[in-house]
Amino acid sequence: MYWTVLSLRPTQVSGDGAYDKRKCYNAIAARGAKPTIPPRKDAVIWEDEPDCQKEHPRNQVLERIDQVGRQQWKQESGYHRRSLAETTMFRFKTIFGATLRRRLFDNQAVELFLKCAALNRMFQLGKPNSYKVES
Repeated sequence: MYWTVLSLRPTQVSGDGAYDKRKCYNAIAARGAKPTIPPRKDAVIWEDEPDCQKEHPRNQVLERIDQVGRQQWKQESGYHRRSLAETTMFRFKTIFGATLRRRLFDNQAVELFLKCAALNRMFQLGKPNSYKVES
């Protein structure tokens, strides 16, 4: 699960289809965050609980996916950012390894900062220069 933290409390929680369970939705709602979990392909509408005043967020997602499609929903909800974060972490761990070499927390923070700066530099160097050519 990925937490989008803009303050001390997360505002959005993104997870893959394995987190499409009532317990996960309830835990996220208890923290006051918005769940961004894609329902499984064969998902059906959940029956709302009798004491609940509003429609379950998962049911709203299913209705929106029926209206605009899964890809468009991912863009609208910000779910696509999760895959970007996963790709970046995969790239980071592939290049630098999955462990840190420093023992002290402050030194680990500096190590991570330097590795991220190097990764960003590699990314910028790999981008082609694009410019308009007149014909």
